[in-house]
Amino acid sequence: MVRKSRRRLGFWRRLAVVVLKPILLVLTRRSWRGTEHLPAEGGVIVVSNHVSHADPLVIAHFVYDAGRWPQFLGKQSVFDVPGLGWVLRQCRQIPVRRGTVDAAKALAAATEAVKGGAAVVIYPEGTTTKQPDLWPMRGRTGVARLSLSTGAPVVPVVSWGPQEIFDPRTSKLRLRPRTPVTVVAGPPVDLSAYQGVEVTGETLYEVTDLIMNRLREMLAEVRGEPAPPLWSLGARKDGG
Repeated sequence: MVRKSRRRLGFWRRLAVVVLKPILLVLTRRSWRGTEHLPAEGGVIVVSNHVSHADPLVIAHFVYDAGRWPQFLGKQSVFDVPGLGWVLRQCRQIPVRRGTVDAAKALAAATEAVKGGAAVVIYPEGTTTKQPDLWPMRGRTGVARLSLSTGAPVVPVVSWGPQEIFDPRTSKLRLRPRTPVTVVAGPPVDLSAYQGVEVTGETLYEVTDLIMNRLREMLAEVRGEPAPPLWSLGARKDGG
């Protein structure tokens, strides 16, 4: 059964599906787990690790197959590409100009989208991981701000395998059919202890680390190996 949230896509989003989904079906051999953790309707924040420039397409495919339309927070530089940026906006993606006052506008747009019932996808690290073994780094606080301001469920999603399509460590692109990719969603992160509390820097860092720890644990299970300590994975960052 097709969920309501996917039926009214409009021209540009439906075109994106028609163009991209057949390519991904050929390019990847997918292992999807946990789609039931994405609510059928209502605002939800999807948080994910970021191992490759290819994983937004893989995560988008997963979220779409779960019955929701993904709205990513993406780097402004991608939206600055002539033509592409316009199409991305038509597909309801959200640009982020990090390190400037405009970053607050992106957070406001994401907040409005979540409160309007959208499935917003955010990479808490803010960039592809710089760890040599591709473990998640410590996150920025934008996802915590979004969660605390909306009260929406935060669903953790991990991916492994997109780095075989594009490896950020070597910048090598390998377009081979049926590249194995695994995407797993878990139950929403329990943030009930933070409901109604004063939003301070310490609170934002605690919520961020709680979310990143969940992603590390889930990725460790997918990879079948223990994750390194969170403190060794880069300094905490403020902002989105």
